[in-house]
Amino acid sequence: MERNQQFMEIKTIEDCLKFRLLRRISPDKHKSVKSLEMAQINLKDANVELKYSLYKSAIMSSYMAMFHAARAILYRDGIQEKNHYAVYIYLKEKYLNKIPLPILNLLNIHRIERHEAVYGLDFIPQKEDALLAVRDAKSFISEAEKVFWKET
Repeated sequence: MERNQQFMEIKTIEDCLKFRLLRRISPDKHKSVKSLEMAQINLKDANVELKYSLYKSAIMSSYMAMFHAARAILYRDGIQEKNHYAVYIYLKEKYLNKIPLPILNLLNIHRIERHEAVYGLDFIPQKEDALLAVRDAKSFISEAEKVFWKET
């Protein structure tokens, strides 16, 4: 089976571990808290970028804010990510009962949108796209922080 075809089969945490998209590490409280701080910094950046009509940058910063909030949970759990999609798989499998699915899905939706903004040739982010990304990042971070602090 080709490597790309194998990646299409990745649907569980165990798959992610098998393909080394996630790795088990010692839980790291310091990295967890630093990731939450980075989430807030990226969210502030996104708001500034939005103010100056830097819509692509606002989308990228909004996604990175969400990613760091998610990563804080992984570090706390003793998981190191090596792939952004694997972060979504991990949270969806492990925290679906604590973070509503529509909120979890925001991480994946904006992961794809960020990819299109950075690498795509057809997607030119507009103000509405950036506003939505910032709003969704706030919602995602809020839910991630609730889970993080409740279980820490």
